[in-house]
Amino acid sequence: MKKRFLSVFVLSATLFSLQAQEKKGGIGSDMLEQIKQSYEGTASDKALRNAISNNDIRKLSLNQENQTGMDTHFSIKVNSKGVTDQKSSGRCWLFTGLNVMRAKTLAQHNFQSFEFSQVYPFFWDQLEKANLFLQSMIDTGKSAIGDKTVQWLFQHSLSDGGTFTGVADLISKYGLVPKEVMPETNSSENTSRMANLISLKLKEYGLQLRNSVAEGVKPAALEKEKTAMLGNIYRMLVLNLGVPPTEFDYVRKDAKGNPLETEHHTPMSFLEKYGDKELLTNYVMLMNDPSREYYKCYEIDYDRHRYDGKNWTYVNLPIEAIKEMAITSLKDSTMMYFSCDVGKFLNSERGLLDVKNYDYESLMGTTFGMDKKQRIETFSSGSSHAMTLMAVDVNTEGKPVKWMVENSWGAGTGHQGHLILTDEWFNEYMFRLVVETKYVPAKVMELFKQKPIRLPAWDPMFAEEE
Repeated sequence: MKKRFLSVFVLSATLFSLQAQEKKGGIGSDMLEQIKQSYEGTASDKALRNAISNNDIRKLSLNQENQTGMDTHFSIKVNSKGVTDQKSSGRCWLFTGLNVMRAKTLAQHNFQSFEFSQVYPFFWDQLEKANLFLQSMIDTGKSAIGDKTVQWLFQHSLSDGGTFTGVADLISKYGLVPKEVMPETNSSENTSRMANLISLKLKEYGLQLRNSVAEGVKPAALEKEKTAMLGNIYRMLVLNLGVPPTEFDYVRKDAKGNPLETEHHTPMSFLEKYGDKELLTNYVMLMNDPSREYYKCYEIDYDRHRYDGKNWTYVNLPIEAIKEMAITSLKDSTMMYFSCDVGKFLNSERGLLDVKNYDYESLMGTTFGMDKKQRIETFSSGSSHAMTLMAVDVNTEGKPVKWMVENSWGAGTGHQGHLILTDEWFNEYMFRLVVETKYVPAKVMELFKQKPIRLPAWDPMFAEEE
């Protein structure tokens, strides 16, 4: 009995092995031998293996020829006052949008220092995103749970990332407050724990709403159910971030920091006096995406922070056209919201973004040949971080050589809280720029009148900046 069982087992294993080898597309023994030959085990191979397996690849590939003195002079520069710090959160989009407005506030009112509260709009961002998710669960309630849109919604029920869309949508609805009125909390500076708990609750609520839709619950009852759910989310946000103020006193100070006047404000009146209430109308977003047709207007589904907001529209342009507008804005002392793939070729110690920083090809003995279009199409590169574009250095012909951004990682990182970008890096890894309409040529503004080409939420260009 045992011998017979063993024989059957051996025969079955042999047949399975032969079938596995015969199946096309797998790694057969002959193919495996060919693959193994790519590593010859020479003395240099062994030395590289020892070095790479025991060290940081970035340190080993650091291009020594590119470590000479870094040129920090910029021919066109907007000075900033005080670098902000988003800490362990994905709120770069919010810090950047507020920093663009802060630069104007500092210049217009001659303040010694000034900072908008980042927590205040972030509170409303999280509540609005919760509503966007829950209402979308109602809207898609009759779709199968395996539907791609439904799956995407569950995968993106809540995040602390975003784009300039959120800055415009939130501030136009809720206003602004100074930082001292609603300061940072541990949860705002370290968002992951709070976000995970709220996201978990939202997904539970999402399933409940889908069940209610399936049971034929009327719209008014669904609205009531959703409102109760948002009440619980609001409570969780208050516990983590504090109660958003509805009115407050603000002590205005002169250039030397001396108190001048105590003003009474609501968030909307504070926006009216110290912010930019025209965020929805005075700014346009430009995109450089060579995987799409240029001179076309696009929008991405769910690319908004409020359900009752609008998907932000982009005009896709060649990189050189975007540079011209950026230089025009900087010449007029106006900073811009800028987003890019910040993790590519970043030397954080020097604060330099340069495609020559690391020589991965020599280290690995191979080439990495995809261009920008191919990297986008394969999800290998995309907009990951927003910063404030504040300077450009141009040559005698007026062409940019390098750029500078004010970051939100604290003054102790990079080049005194800033990053310097070579123009070659800018070409490859810059994606979005938000520009005031007065710096945009009329022919580009006309493009925004097109009916936008609508892209799905999972498009490569959707990625939120963090």
